[in-house]
Amino acid sequence: MTKTTATVVSVHKGSTEELHKDKQASIEVDLDGVIGDRHRSYQRESWGAGDKQAEGTVRRNERQWSAVSIEELAEIQNTMDLVEPLTAASLGANLCLSGIRQLSRLPKGTTLTFPSGVVLIVEEYNPPCSDMGNKLASIHTTHSGSPVATTAFSQAAKLTRGIVGVVEVAGEIRPGDDVSVDVYKVPDWLHRD
Repeated sequence: MTKTTATVVSVHKGSTEELHKDKQASIEVDLDGVIGDRHRSYQRESWGAGDKQAEGTVRRNERQWSAVSIEELAEIQNTMDLVEPLTAASLGANLCLSGIRQLSRLPKGTTLTFPSGVVLIVEEYNPPCSDMGNKLASIHTTHSGSPVATTAFSQAAKLTRGIVGVVEVAGEIRPGDDVSVDVYKVPDWLHRD
């Protein structure tokens, strides 16, 4: 694995069906996710689109937490020509990190380790969805004065929407925490000549 360091900018949770998550002074994570967050669970129902299973199938929850980077948020905001800042809260993410320019491209198996001992494992890239695009179009304005298209987010956030994953070790996460990021690399012994 390749090691790098990031910093927690903000932490969020939301218990309602709203896409927004409220900013917190800290969050507690347990082995089934962020305590008090609507995505907390060992299982979830598949959505059909994007899942291998038929819609409504109960499956393992690989989305116990979500994270975005301040760098990718700025990139999306710039591409969408937004006046108001795009935030982790408005995108419904649990964590906003800085220091990883291509957070969304971290491979499955990458670990994020926090000072309290929390370890999060990356499961996959979090693709932009049309519901989020509709929400952002309704609350944002552009510098040009033209309305934000409902498809603008999906286009601007392609490969920069963030990541989701599972909890390996429980504990507390706070803004300002340094995060040790161990980027997963296929071990040499798995390579064949």
